[in-house]
Amino acid sequence: MSLLQQDSPEQIDDAARGEEFTKGTSHVIWASIVAAILVTAAIVIFMFANEKPPAASGEILQVWVRPVHTETSGFDANGEPMAKDSFDQILVFAHVKLHNQSQHPMLLHQILANIKMGDGILSSYAASAPDYGRVFIAYPQLAELRGTPLPPETTLDPGQTQEGFIVSAFRLTKQQWDTSKNLNFTFAFSYQPSLVLTPKAEVIAP
Repeated sequence: MSLLQQDSPEQIDDAARGEEFTKGTSHVIWASIVAAILVTAAIVIFMFANEKPPAASGEILQVWVRPVHTETSGFDANGEPMAKDSFDQILVFAHVKLHNQSQHPMLLHQILANIKMGDGILSSYAASAPDYGRVFIAYPQLAELRGTPLPPETTLDPGQTQEGFIVSAFRLTKQQWDTSKNLNFTFAFSYQPSLVLTPKAEVIAP
């Protein structure tokens, strides 16, 4: 074959068509990449635009811990004699603030104080309003910690903020309590996710 031999018109056309096909494929790939980026961006924007804030927010303003020793009276509810019992408890008092940032009333139906022990999580229900008052009858030396209670079954109207005091009891000695970690409080609302709050201020203990 001569070095001066030229390709036939058919061969030139095939090469041109191959180059055009390559260019077309490249355009398709870039268009697919751009489309994927645009779709991803649209999904992210949609998620942020439709993300709603939590229905409730709040704050643990202060926490006090008091160890107490309890001894039963030796009589049951009917006044009949029964064996006396004595035990140690840790009373956890908290001043809390809750805010309803939804468009609907919210019913608070349960409050828990939670601590982490070596063998797992230990929780205690907050006292009802009547039981909150009885605490200070049983332990008058704690009167300085008494405030307006925030009992379970409290209803928060839309936009309402409410403060109050709660108390929970753990049947632990002071030494056992000192080994606990990660104190927090769970506020359970009807038909809404629970709100978990951790004290920001240092716990006040004797």
